Amino acid sequence: MRPLIVIGLILVVLGIVALTVPSFTYFTTERAADFGFFKIDISKPHTVILNPIVGGAALAAGIVLLLMGRRSASA
Repeated sequence: MRPLIVIGLILVVLGIVALTVPSFTYFTTERAADFGFFKIDISKPHTVILNPIVGGAALAAGIVLLLMGRRSASA
């Protein structure tokens, strides 16, 4: 496969994911207290918000790269 087609496919998939999933949350665990055998852990949420403009730009760039890759493959 040509590199332009592979990069284009990756950008199309990432663009579609960014447009369909506007945000995702992951959790980290932090130790709040540690007294010998007594331990208290706190789970903190972190939310990442994906801008739809970036998703649309990635999708458009991926489509352009796919078209350029197909054009160079047929020529």
